[in-house]
Amino acid sequence: MASAIDHEMMSRALQLARKGLYTTMPNPRVGCVIEKGGKIIGEGFHERPGEPHAEVYALRMAGKDAEGATAYVTLEPCSHYGRTPPCAEGLIKAKVGRVVAAMEDPNPLVAGRGLAMLQEAGIKVESGLLEDEARTLNPGFIKRMESGRPFVRLKLAMSLDGRTAMESGESQWITGPDARSEVQKLRAQSCAIVTGVGSILQDNSSLTVRAEELGLPDSEMLTQRQPLRVVVDSSLQTPVDAKVVTGPGNVLVVCTVQADKHRQEALEAAGAEVLRLEDQAGRVDLQQLMEKLAERDCQEVLLETGATLAGAAVSEGLVDELTVFMAPTLMGSSARPLMSLPFRSMSEKLDLNISDMRAIGNDWKITATFKANTDH
Repeated sequence: MASAIDHEMMSRALQLARKGLYTTMPNPRVGCVIEKGGKIIGEGFHERPGEPHAEVYALRMAGKDAEGATAYVTLEPCSHYGRTPPCAEGLIKAKVGRVVAAMEDPNPLVAGRGLAMLQEAGIKVESGLLEDEARTLNPGFIKRMESGRPFVRLKLAMSLDGRTAMESGESQWITGPDARSEVQKLRAQSCAIVTGVGSILQDNSSLTVRAEELGLPDSEMLTQRQPLRVVVDSSLQTPVDAKVVTGPGNVLVVCTVQADKHRQEALEAAGAEVLRLEDQAGRVDLQQLMEKLAERDCQEVLLETGATLAGAAVSEGLVDELTVFMAPTLMGSSARPLMSLPFRSMSEKLDLNISDMRAIGNDWKITATFKANTDH
């Protein structure tokens, strides 16, 4: 049974792991604490791909004192050679006496092998301490490893009466600057941002992470990595001079196989990548798109789009989490709804679990999951 010290040390490891929220992708966010005699003698977290894992930093700090100590890791130590050597090997060489992992690694390359390697070396091994908290840290990594699809977060902004834009399409701005800063944070922690071509044609959205709106101490550094911008554009209507095409970072325009080849050539000449997918009733197959994004190591995907694409993604069961910003304003009955879900009866309604609700400036941020999706 886990002791109070175990809980305290793993909580600290989770706190450290959160420091990599915006920088580790496509790697998981991991923290490590090395404890001896009730005191922390080493700690660290994984910051970005190609750099040392959390265990390496913690072992460096602990030095020779790591012998006989307990290592607390938020994710099972890796057992394979990637860009860096296996962490399980490092813990064995340091002669730690015990390793406590919050959860097993869902990566098929690891999946229990790291813990088995430690055990075979005579190290006491435990797993499962604060596992729920550890899973919450890496929803995209876990989803991609377990299902071959990314974790999809649908971001919406609406008025108190559930409207997202006026009948004309005018929508800027429903929410205030604090909510918009929160959206920048969601973008910054995402591997890709997906929108529909309608949003590009209507608002000329750039879909970039902007330092001045991000509002974090290291905003300038964080904006050097821009998420992949993805435009779902069945017939290639995206203008070659659209901000989403000309902005910093990479843009992927996704169309159907029937789309005009000349328009593809023009977009590619402007710097965009064009991906052709089989269509589904004349539209881009969203299931296939998510699988393609997962193949590109996209783990957390932010869907920022209008009612039609939002409704299609929800209807196909592709949305794992809803993030809704609600403004204290009324836009009227002729304004556009939150999403296109043409239900006819109460039996079709979708029930939600609200996991968080908080004030953001003058607006409210509601985080929810679909009850039917909670087992995904």
